[in-house]
Amino acid sequence: MYMSIIDRIDKEWKIDSIEWATLPGTRARSAGCNARLKEHGNSVPHPIVRITIAGEEGFGWSVITKEQASEYMNVPVIEMFAEDGTVLTEYRKIEYGLLDWLGRLSDKPVYELFSKQSLPHDFQLKVSCYDTSLYFDDLHLETDAEAVQLIQQQVADGMKRGHVNFKIKVGRGAMHMPLEQGIRRDIAIIKGVRAMAGDHARIMIDANNGYNLNITKQVLKETAGERLFWIEEAFHEDPVLYANLKSWIQEQGLHVLIADGEGVAAPPLVEWAKQGVVDVIQYDIRHPGFSFWIELGRELDALGIKTAPHNYGTSYGNYITGHLACAVDGLLLVEWDEIEVMGLDRSNYTVEEGYVIIPNKSGFGLNLDHSLFFQMVSSDGWRL
Repeated sequence: MYMSIIDRIDKEWKIDSIEWATLPGTRARSAGCNARLKEHGNSVPHPIVRITIAGEEGFGWSVITKEQASEYMNVPVIEMFAEDGTVLTEYRKIEYGLLDWLGRLSDKPVYELFSKQSLPHDFQLKVSCYDTSLYFDDLHLETDAEAVQLIQQQVADGMKRGHVNFKIKVGRGAMHMPLEQGIRRDIAIIKGVRAMAGDHARIMIDANNGYNLNITKQVLKETAGERLFWIEEAFHEDPVLYANLKSWIQEQGLHVLIADGEGVAAPPLVEWAKQGVVDVIQYDIRHPGFSFWIELGRELDALGIKTAPHNYGTSYGNYITGHLACAVDGLLLVEWDEIEVMGLDRSNYTVEEGYVIIPNKSGFGLNLDHSLFFQMVSSDGWRL
């Protein structure tokens, strides 16, 4: 199946044009602090590249420079792809534009290009997702009760947008609050989110390395009744501490998964997962990217290791992460960061009852406001 797709690319085709600009994005509400950073705010720029090849466009997230892009202009497009349709490493700075273009050329959604099996014409892909917006927006409040009420309102807002599952930022005592006070508030908020979201919701917590082993155990023990789905970045990656935590979780009869991998992850992380001390790998969806995830996902699937690509600080990952689902069996959830991006039409995508509904449209199923994009290219971007 893959070869028939790649065979559609004429061996003489080269990129006709590359255009790049930044589109302004705004969060549904301003995001507060996490365990190690100050307020994230609500302004989220989205760098977008648009390529044209043989009269067909493709576009997507990219931080490529004009100088880097110029090196691609005389390369035959067929040489940018591996035989299975993934983008070769040296061309991944524009891989989302290339994959969108390939889907449009083939008149297929990207998920179908990489599906392990043939899909019926009326196939509807939906992938579990979670609202990732529960930050430290409560630091100005004096009491835990007020803090819980605020975060519960944010959960209610997420539920109105179709979400069922939620991830909570924890680690208030690492920097922003006195240690014991911060731990107490983390626990109160976890309990409050469970009460608001209901028994059927998957609740995750993310400490951004703001806990240590003992604090992690304390929080997990005191929230055992909340049945947390995973704990993410409890502390800086350490195989000895993770092995200790994993053993303790099993002794306690808990079913919490250990997740890690975003940011500058420890190189041996996958090896630790193979050893059974890490359950969920979370490398970012933008970088190292989609083709990397196709390759790694095959390896992790064979070992029964779960995956949940990191996606924060962009709405683009909301839409493209789910396209991995037909190729990566272990994909657990899409991380959803609610952002409206000017000029990016995502209306084909919806969130319903805790699932991202992935459109059966060519490419990634997104549309670009060309008039606005060309305006941004002319004012602050570039073209080749």
